Amino acid sequence: MATSGSTERPVGDDSPPATEPASDLNLLRAHVAGDRDAFAELLHRHQDRLWAVALRTLGDREEAADALQDALLSAHRAAGRFRGDSAVTTWLHRIVVNACLDRIRRRQAHPTVPLPDGVHDVAGATGGAEPAAPAPDHDTALVVREALAALPVEQRAALILVDVQGYPVAEVARILDVAEGTVKSRCARGRARLAAALGHLRTAPEQPFPGEGMPSVTGRNQQPRGGVRSVSGRPRREAIQEEL
Repeated sequence: MATSGSTERPVGDDSPPATEPASDLNLLRAHVAGDRDAFAELLHRHQDRLWAVALRTLGDREEAADALQDALLSAHRAAGRFRGDSAVTTWLHRIVVNACLDRIRRRQAHPTVPLPDGVHDVAGATGGAEPAAPAPDHDTALVVREALAALPVEQRAALILVDVQGYPVAEVARILDVAEGTVKSRCARGRARLAAALGHLRTAPEQPFPGEGMPSVTGRNQQPRGGVRSVSGRPRREAIQEEL
């Protein structure tokens, strides 16, 4: 008779024993060892969050797709140099964030020349009906995106990871490879800039802007209450998350 806790299966059960899913680290090691499917499985687990970080950091789907592809190619090639001093997900996020920030810096160094007012693309310049005016919530989303895009790249990355994606400050510090205090400082300065840029979206004038008496960010990633709100009246973080 099997003792309590025995792993013996019932007589006649020919199904293979249940196996634990491979850890991220084991998948990365298997990829380095030549397993053709291991890296794809690793990406399948984390691609949604990596894509969300890239999209919200760059604010443009094509740019985000290119940055994510560049980052994943870099990770694929550099897997053998992974030292294991952080979680695999932290390592992947760091590569993606750096790829996005590199694109932002290159874009700032070589800005494109905007088309004349009213001309958005070659096809649209040939005539046709003018597009309808955007809805108020769409206007709000554009203002929020523009305000985020105007932040210094380091502040933008910290705010998106902490306030939009909801990562703990300690994890963001590992992703960005900076001290936790640096993450908190960048978030505080970024929120102050957003408060100035988005102050007209407040629905209650008597409420303070974030950064004016706003609680400091802690290791538990506590979020400020109240502050800048969208046109619909949603709190700042909820509005940014839904509008981006």
